[in-house]
Amino acid sequence: MADIDVDIDVDIERARPEDAGEILTLQRAAYVTEAQLYGDPFIGALVESADQVREVIATGVVLKATEGSRIVGSVRGKVSGSTCLVGRLVVAPDRQGEGIGTALLTAIHETVPGVTAFDLFTGHLSGGNLRLYRRLGYRETHRERLQDHLTLVHLRRDA
Repeated sequence: MADIDVDIDVDIERARPEDAGEILTLQRAAYVTEAQLYGDPFIGALVESADQVREVIATGVVLKATEGSRIVGSVRGKVSGSTCLVGRLVVAPDRQGEGIGTALLTAIHETVPGVTAFDLFTGHLSGGNLRLYRRLGYRETHRERLQDHLTLVHLRRDA
């Protein structure tokens, strides 16, 4: 995939296995606020290992946003039938609100061919995430209560 230049002056390209450690560090930094919001320090993004991230890079589509040599964002996509399951959209805390998340989601939509829809989920208290996803054409399909403090909002966007 060729680099995608966006107005925010980052490059977006496929992640490589050697990026796993930096992506994991970024992921943990980005998800701390989610863990605090839900009072749960054991959410999946925080307990995942570097080997697990490497495996996802090897078997799915993982994009990274870079500024120079620094990874400032990442997103994952995994094809299941005719749907791409989007997950782990992360942006460095000091770069949030600059359009990197929008650029990464747009890139995953353009990178995964042959699917009819993109599915993702976020927690019900994650207002910024919900606004971003809705702005990019995602519509809520259903809610799933996992625990007293957490309800997942599932969303879909047609390809």
